[in-house]
Amino acid sequence: MRPFVLALALLALAGPTLAQEDVAPGAPTFQEGDTVTFDQIDSLRPFLPPEFWANRDFFFYEGMQLEIGPFYRDYSEPPVFTAATEKYAKTPRLGPEASLEGYVAGRPFPGKIDCKSDPKAGEKIIWNFDWRWQGDGTNSRYYYSYWDRGEELPLYYEGTAKIIRMTGRVEPEFEATQGELFRGEKRKQVFGVEVDAPFDARGILLITYRYRDSEKAKAQTKNDDTWVYVPTLRRVRRISSAQRTDAVSGTDFTFDDLRSFDGIVPQYKWECLGQDVPMLAAMNTRVEGYPYTRDHNFGPYGLSHADDRWEMRKAYRIKFIPNNADHPYSKKEIYLDEQTLEPLYSFAYDRKNELWKIITHNHRWSEEELPGDKAKGGYYEGWEGVPEPRDNRVVDDIIVNVQTGTGNRIEYWDNHGTPFASKGKIRRYIDIGRLTKGR
Repeated sequence: MRPFVLALALLALAGPTLAQEDVAPGAPTFQEGDTVTFDQIDSLRPFLPPEFWANRDFFFYEGMQLEIGPFYRDYSEPPVFTAATEKYAKTPRLGPEASLEGYVAGRPFPGKIDCKSDPKAGEKIIWNFDWRWQGDGTNSRYYYSYWDRGEELPLYYEGTAKIIRMTGRVEPEFEATQGELFRGEKRKQVFGVEVDAPFDARGILLITYRYRDSEKAKAQTKNDDTWVYVPTLRRVRRISSAQRTDAVSGTDFTFDDLRSFDGIVPQYKWECLGQDVPMLAAMNTRVEGYPYTRDHNFGPYGLSHADDRWEMRKAYRIKFIPNNADHPYSKKEIYLDEQTLEPLYSFAYDRKNELWKIITHNHRWSEEELPGDKAKGGYYEGWEGVPEPRDNRVVDDIIVNVQTGTGNRIEYWDNHGTPFASKGKIRRYIDIGRLTKGR
């Protein structure tokens, strides 16, 4: 039987263009509408992280067709999220050990964060990332593949995934409960995963609770609770939260690597290394990967976005150092889009402080559809209080182990954040009893 622990790595799968001369440290030689081929990639170098460029053979290849999209497009959140940010702007505050206190809804620390003058800038940025606008959470089909020097190995998983935000809700109907989905809610999010294939893993179900107390200082932090139903055992097993930073079933991902960082913020020390970094990244895909198709070309290593649309953005560069001496990383550096707080790139270093893993992402904009969305009845529907979701969100994670040449790709190109239609359906989904009901 394939180790059921691998399901942990899949559970979350569940404006005007600025003139190029305004871009520091110099104007790009490319412009919107250009197609960059392999012999032209030197023009991209000034706008890519140096670690990415040094390992460009994984990402750029003969035959690539990299489309240049808009410069600094407006991906601002919906008015209801902006209103919540303004309403509760004076409530959130940083506590000891990078903890967060007084948060209700919206962006915890609005406005421009100055990395040079604010010693707590890194902590504020990561909390803005943690509470960035994502609609209800996640609703997707996923495909998890494992690659070894360009060969896709038979280790794969596919199924469905869902995240439900239990607190921090911005819809007007939740103002009376201070952003809580259910009054007195102690959970921050609930994650759910179902595995449909391969055959020997089919039927694995998983639920993870992340608690509001995960935002407290380290000594008071409450770790996640995870339960997984294992069909061959016909029982539910509880999973240790320590496995969050373990390599998952022989692959290169750890649970906390999803979307560059999916860990508990106070368990790390945070620092801002830079801001307004001009960055080229895949921000609004034109690709239809899984579940639309499995035939898209992700390059000879299976780990590239170079056949897609990339855009110029401005980024924060932040760093974490684990508080736990047993953590496999000595540090991780993460580039986050300044407007959306979406992850662009991250670089994990081993305990010898040598580059170990590169993580990249692709994104989709909720206000545009791909051709395949019509057959599925649409992509990202609005709901009461949020008629236009205005959500730029991750739709795949790619991780490259630069020390071994291996890597993983987790695709979920239909990922959206439209909530369930009723609270009754939410209650049924988040119930641990659902794992064994009818089995």
